[in-house]
Amino acid sequence: MRHDDEIDTPRGPARIRLDRPAAAGSTVLVLGHGAGGSVDAPDLVAVRDAVCDAGAGVVLVTQPYRVAGRRAPAPAGHLDEAWTAVLAELRRRLPDAGRWVVGGRSSGARVACRTAGTVGASGVVALAFPLHPPGRPERSRAAELDTGLPTLVVNGDRDPFGVPAAGPGVEVVVRPGERHDLRVDPTGTAAAVRDWLAARGWLS
Repeated sequence: MRHDDEIDTPRGPARIRLDRPAAAGSTVLVLGHGAGGSVDAPDLVAVRDAVCDAGAGVVLVTQPYRVAGRRAPAPAGHLDEAWTAVLAELRRRLPDAGRWVVGGRSSGARVACRTAGTVGASGVVALAFPLHPPGRPERSRAAELDTGLPTLVVNGDRDPFGVPAAGPGVEVVVRPGERHDLRVDPTGTAAAVRDWLAARGWLS
């Protein structure tokens, strides 16, 4: 059953869209949106549907600045603080969850990577990870993917923000013909996430 609610954070209320897991002990995947986007992005919706169909829970989180109607993202520290508060409250509300996997698209993926250890995640799903600003490859954010946790990156081969390289614990799936929005084949992107979770035994 899908449930919409708000969670208070030190940066204002965040909004959640919760699909509860099918059974106690199931995985819960928590996903955040891109900088100026929403949780209705095609890739996020497709991933939610695929993972829910496999019995896991999914929470789509709208950051407080978007709830307040702003498009310009809050500073990274504010995003991380709000996200961490949301995860703490979700753990309180879903005490029977088996494991927590965090992720998101673009800016949301960066937040999930930066806070994965703090929130006690088992793994990270990074959709359209923005490796660098367009045209500025020297400003790499690759270090953010070094979470020490199993991490899946799904990026398009035409993404102007770049495509991260695979590394220890980091698996990269490159989607042909896709740009940063991953809009060409959301179902294929969702299948990559579902298969990665299943390969770890994190889906029922």
